[in-house]
Amino acid sequence: MTKIIGVAGSLRSGSLNAALLRAAAELMPAGSAIEIGTIKGIPLYDGDLEQAEGIPAAVTVLKEQIAVADALLLVTPEYNNSMPGVFKNALDWLSRPPADSARIFRGRRVAVIGASPGGFGTILSQNAWLPVLRTLGMQPWFGGRLMVSRAGKVFDENGELVDEQVREQLREFNRNFVEFLKA
Repeated sequence: MTKIIGVAGSLRSGSLNAALLRAAAELMPAGSAIEIGTIKGIPLYDGDLEQAEGIPAAVTVLKEQIAVADALLLVTPEYNNSMPGVFKNALDWLSRPPADSARIFRGRRVAVIGASPGGFGTILSQNAWLPVLRTLGMQPWFGGRLMVSRAGKVFDENGELVDEQVREQLREFNRNFVEFLKA
């Protein structure tokens, strides 16, 4: 079984990216699965907090989910032409302490997808993630991209992916990412 940990980079309960992650988990090919992780509960990174209290429990939970997975799927919104601060903050915490960063990230395969109400999807946010992922020593998959634009029209009021073309694109993305992981 190929196990991917998926994380949406928004805290909003009605997040389009959380909805996209749920749809990705639903559309995985046989023999693979997405386990959904969360950045909720991760405080702003503060070295004083880390020194005084150690690594927060929410960070430890997500780190262990990533450590046992075959790959990571980041589902990123795009805020002001870049990645959301709350999502980058979570990865900053996940890289702490530096001695443990390699166990979580080094050589781990990763893909990035995203949804946006705008017309360009999340192309700039996805691009902004690339230097971060390289710095962490991850292996980004460049075999496919999925940027869902005008996402308010492809999900219904319950957050269900109702656009058949986008469903098929997501199904194909998942299939190709899993093949990459098996190679």
